[in-house]
Amino acid sequence: MKFVHAADIHLDSPLRGLDKYPGAPGDAMRSASRRALVNLVDLCVEEQAGLLVIAGDLYDGTWKDHGTGLFFASQMARLNEAKVKVVLLRGNHDAASQIAKNLRLPDNVRELSVRKPESIVYDELGVAVHGQGFATRAVTDDLAARYPAPVAGLVNIGVLHTSMDGREGHEPYAPTTLATLATRGYDYWALGHVHKREVLSRAPWVVFPGNLQGRHAKETGPKGATLVTVAGGRVAEVEARALDVVRWAAVPVDATGCATDGDVLDRVRDALAAAVKDADGRAVAARVVVVGESAAHIALAAEPERFVAEVRALATDAGADVWVEKVKVKTRAPLDLAGLRRQPDAIGELARALDALRHDDGALASLAAGLDELRKKLPAELRDGDDALRLDDPAYLRTLVDDVEQMILPRLVHAERP
Repeated sequence: MKFVHAADIHLDSPLRGLDKYPGAPGDAMRSASRRALVNLVDLCVEEQAGLLVIAGDLYDGTWKDHGTGLFFASQMARLNEAKVKVVLLRGNHDAASQIAKNLRLPDNVRELSVRKPESIVYDELGVAVHGQGFATRAVTDDLAARYPAPVAGLVNIGVLHTSMDGREGHEPYAPTTLATLATRGYDYWALGHVHKREVLSRAPWVVFPGNLQGRHAKETGPKGATLVTVAGGRVAEVEARALDVVRWAAVPVDATGCATDGDVLDRVRDALAAAVKDADGRAVAARVVVVGESAAHIALAAEPERFVAEVRALATDAGADVWVEKVKVKTRAPLDLAGLRRQPDAIGELARALDALRHDDGALASLAAGLDELRKKLPAELRDGDDALRLDDPAYLRTLVDDVEQMILPRLVHAERP
């Protein structure tokens, strides 16, 4: 018998970061989560799985309309025809309090209770599934500690939407420990909530499958579900299966030694080609980050918008479905900064002032206070999100000192010594 473990499908959740890119395929991006769900159903059918377990966050929140629920119901009907059972529970995004709409699902779909832990037994599959969903978005109790005892003679699967004992970037919902999970005596723990695949234990198996489809630039690499093979009343094999349709990729480019911006673009072309190859035919959403000490730095810093346009043109020329979500230039000029700070001229005075600001907590705090009003006037997209301009944060301003130093000093030195 085989079963498939998936989580964090976030059906109809948009892919973030590509909407402002001219020419980005909006429809393809918006349908990515649906096509990934189709791939999940295809996997269950092709592998003749007896059971699909969805460990929370099937939905991303309340539906805009019934289309989201209708699409899920249609895919579950496909599984019903293939005689695949489905067990799901609610996580923080699709907690009972979060989903206002509801639809009747096919008879093969069962939802674990949000009121207390319960067990669903499939004697014909030799499996018992145990779990409890989220009644509200923020569940802070250790739900697993109250899960029922295993059913003798069956393979026991625990389903839990949890942060475990803490995972970076994830709210601490339904926290628990490996020791607590082990005490339940189950054969396999199907976890959800953490979007990165992780195998925490093999005795018993404790697995985060990761989310089904990456949704932004921090969710890079293969995404999908876990295929589990049961033989002789035990878990015999656990295998990750990639099911995403758009692959988010971090594309680092080392510009060290490049004499011109054209040399850098050649390296960008090669890096994008490698990302497309690694995606195995999927569409690629790339974040290009250019680093390294390079003589090309001045040209890159002088016309950043032109360089970004050149990079996106390379993506278009790649002849594949690849879109550049963002280009970050983190190069440095080959300068002797220590030597510049010793110069008795205006350039030396500026170099010393920037270095002093970098190490002066009081000056940075004063600068942050002065910039706070400016920050409040910025558009929302510049104030919020992972790449927000946090002008009221002294620690953030410290990181900007390096950028200012690398923007101004190379130009001054170059102008002085053409």
